[in-house]
Amino acid sequence: MRKASGMKLTNRLVAFVTLIVICAIFVIFIGGAVSFRKLGQDYLTHYLDGVVAVIDQELADPQGADSLSRWLPKLLKASNVVELEIASPAGVMYAYKGLQPINDPAVLHQGNYTLSHNPGFTVHLKSIPPYTEFTYSIGAMSSISLAVVIIILGLVWGMNWLRQQLYGSELLEHRGRMILAGKVDDNAVGDELEWPATASLALDQMIAELKDARQERSRFDTFIRTHTFLDQLTGAANRVLFDSRLQSLVQEPETHGAVLMVRIEDWEELLAEQGKEVADELIQDVGMILSNLIQRYPDTVLARYFDAEFAILLPQQPAKEVKQFANQLLKALDRLDPPAPLQPDNWCHIGMTYCASGDRRGRIMDAADMALRSAQLQGTNSWDTFQKAPQFEEGRGSVRWRSLLDQAFDGGGVLLYQQPALTLDHQVIHRELLARIPDEQGKLIKASHFLSAVTQVGYHTRMDKVVVAKTLTMLKHGPVGDALSVNVSVEALLEKAFVRWLRDELLQTPRTVLNRLSFEIPESSLVKHLDAMRPVARMLVGLGCKLVVDQAGRTIVSTHYIKDVKADYIKLHRGLIRGIHQRQENQLFVRSMLGACANSAAQVIAVGVENDQEWQVLKQLGVQGGQGRFFTREMSCGSKEV
Repeated sequence: MRKASGMKLTNRLVAFVTLIVICAIFVIFIGGAVSFRKLGQDYLTHYLDGVVAVIDQELADPQGADSLSRWLPKLLKASNVVELEIASPAGVMYAYKGLQPINDPAVLHQGNYTLSHNPGFTVHLKSIPPYTEFTYSIGAMSSISLAVVIIILGLVWGMNWLRQQLYGSELLEHRGRMILAGKVDDNAVGDELEWPATASLALDQMIAELKDARQERSRFDTFIRTHTFLDQLTGAANRVLFDSRLQSLVQEPETHGAVLMVRIEDWEELLAEQGKEVADELIQDVGMILSNLIQRYPDTVLARYFDAEFAILLPQQPAKEVKQFANQLLKALDRLDPPAPLQPDNWCHIGMTYCASGDRRGRIMDAADMALRSAQLQGTNSWDTFQKAPQFEEGRGSVRWRSLLDQAFDGGGVLLYQQPALTLDHQVIHRELLARIPDEQGKLIKASHFLSAVTQVGYHTRMDKVVVAKTLTMLKHGPVGDALSVNVSVEALLEKAFVRWLRDELLQTPRTVLNRLSFEIPESSLVKHLDAMRPVARMLVGLGCKLVVDQAGRTIVSTHYIKDVKADYIKLHRGLIRGIHQRQENQLFVRSMLGACANSAAQVIAVGVENDQEWQVLKQLGVQGGQGRFFTREMSCGSKEV
């Protein structure tokens, strides 16, 4: 992959021009020095030739040899000659040696001359080279010094001018680096000073088109999901999504729940007499009542099963709680004033049945329909249940749950189990920690069975504190390469006291430990409280932790949150994964989710993979990882299998 250069264009040009100027000055100085040396040597040689010629002429005069001792020393001293020796065939005729001190005799210039007017006579001399005793002189070197100063000033001015001219290119380069760093939104529009202007305008246009394409893709993905899984009139789930969720529930081990069918009587007559607008308004009112009543129950699915019929799936709720919900639902519907020709005291009926692991979806819906018909026979607004003894316990009341949770919190009874999330090549991404608590007989209860009770009694903050504290302890004292992921409820993160406690705990933890910690937040609650969760998500990511969005696809929501919170991983809800090789609608949903994550750093992990057929389909769809019993069963943190 081609990488961006680490050096700015302006710095490159400045460095290049500066290097060229310095090299030119260096060449000029070298050439000048060589020239000065050569001129000095030529001058000295020419001058000494003249001195030797005078000596030759004087020796040719018969009386000139006697006067050498009078005038020659003065001439030699003025000529910087330190030694002179005149030799004849008979021996040394005259010798001279100056008195000035010589620090380095090796620098002396030596010359041997033959006298043309006096055959057989030779002159050997040593002289001081020119410029040896000279020092820097402002007067003598003023022109060269001025030239160097002018060059330096011109270079500085030229560099400043060049930087000003290329300032726009630096802005454009900086913007490109920010875009490569992922800050596209902050640099969508360039500065007016950016240069070249055509490149800046082209970049603006491309980013605008890219943002529009992303928004259009997000809208299209949301459109696909809503038209595939949601009823357009009420916004509730449709029959396809309800059947998928019910099938996933009965295929899960150790699960139970209840199915309620709500039917509006004389729907066809209402549609014929009052018209579609009035009928749709009644459907919307009924859907609003049902939607408000199911808010207190987690993982509940509300669907418009037929035109005048709603279906509700209440998972993991005891029979007593389901009956109370049916009574509340009937009372709320009784308050509506249905339009004519519907009878106010006989216009809605509710049928209820129970379901558990291993039941067939078709039989469950048939039982709910039989209970609905039984309620219709009563001739009044009523509900009835299919006479089938539930195979699960009646459940614990809030007092018993509170006592059980208090005992678990105070006695250290919250146990942690782990299940790894793996990449396509079976490398461990992290190990998700799953909470367990013992009941009165010491039998462990899964989190999916007691989390609704935790919310009901208001213990979500205590539960999250216990789990997070245990997780941090495990990270600090566990293997260095072990990465853990902990589930945190949005309800706890909305409390300022819990967020402060969490921040203080994380600040006291080394960065190397935090880099191995992930926080998992449910998608539906995250989107519902997105504005409040943004600063919390930024805090967790800023401290070095990873952010995981859990249960993606459990509800139909817009995927714009992926970009807002900058999630590292998106974990698909296990209901989408169950039997996905046989469900085209779930495959469509997963493709849509993968498309929404395509332009982000988030990786999609499939949770609840049970067999190889599911895993092969998921790999073909393009998920980046998997988690489930197909890879490994849930293990206790003490490596004890469950």
